[in-house]
Amino acid sequence: MLHIDAINSILSYRLSFFLGNFSSYNIKNNYLKIKIITMTTTDFSTTTPENQKPPKNYKNALIGVLIAAFLILAGFFIVDKNKSASTIQQQQTQIEKGIDEKSDIQKSFDASLVRLDSMTNFNSSLQTKNSSLQSQLSESNQVIAKEKTEIRSILNKKNATAEELSKAKMMIADLNSKISGMEQQIAQLTQQNQSLTQDKAALTQDLATSTAANQDLEKKVDVASTLYASQISITPVKDKGDGREKVTTKAKHVDKLLISFVVDNRIVQPGPLDIYVCIIGPDGNTIIADSTVSSTFTTREEGDKKFTSKVTVSLEAAKQKVVEFGFKPSSHFQQGTYLIQIYNNGFKIGEGTRVLKKSGLFS
Repeated sequence: MLHIDAINSILSYRLSFFLGNFSSYNIKNNYLKIKIITMTTTDFSTTTPENQKPPKNYKNALIGVLIAAFLILAGFFIVDKNKSASTIQQQQTQIEKGIDEKSDIQKSFDASLVRLDSMTNFNSSLQTKNSSLQSQLSESNQVIAKEKTEIRSILNKKNATAEELSKAKMMIADLNSKISGMEQQIAQLTQQNQSLTQDKAALTQDLATSTAANQDLEKKVDVASTLYASQISITPVKDKGDGREKVTTKAKHVDKLLISFVVDNRIVQPGPLDIYVCIIGPDGNTIIADSTVSSTFTTREEGDKKFTSKVTVSLEAAKQKVVEFGFKPSSHFQQGTYLIQIYNNGFKIGEGTRVLKKSGLFS
């Protein structure tokens, strides 16, 4: 049998080993309690002779105490293992929660950037058209740029703290608020531009209608202001040499044609007006009075046309004007029909004819 002191030494060594590894559970106090109990129940052994054997019930008590101590230690082992597993599980859950929260914040930030880019690209033309809006957006963009940089800095951290992630969420919320404000400003300006565009289109349409109406009115006035000729007279005469003139229809004796007509118009503006007279001979050609001078004018329906004579007259509103002039050709008149056409403002306003006959045998 082992001596009581040896048994206590062995127990102290084993308990000291476990106490070194599980001091957090106050095993040392439990060990002291066990030792005190053991020493109390075995005080008589110090007076027992060396050759005296310890009682049997003492051995059983000692074994029971050792078993109880080992059971307590085993319980501490199990509790510690369970707590460690629970702590690891909690830490893993917190890590996964932090990763998910960071991912959600990143998605929210990406969505904000998409809104900002879409708004900037879509309304770049509006910014250039409105200097006030352009200034406001420029200031907002500077603030937003700083916030974007700080948010990116937080999200790029591998071990961002909960406090930093919370700050990033607040900054993204503020960023979205700024973007919403900018969108409202741009939407308002877009609506104003649309209204202005519609008003401009309406004004343009009104102007076009008004212009067309004015042009139509001007055209009517222009046409209505054209003179008209009446009482057209064509008289062939022969100069007798003493200042007297004799009317004759014989082509051979005609020296000139005296042409007269009356022009008037109720709405014509007072002032000088040009009247073109075309004398077309029997051969169908216009007789040119002076070949050295340009003798062409523009008509509304026939294009450019040659004229024989241009007469400038001065008219007064609502008054008639008698126009008279004489025409001598560069050569003798030929027998046949002569056509006289009168033009004003590009329109033909009157015409008449005169037939010159062939001279007789004794004329």
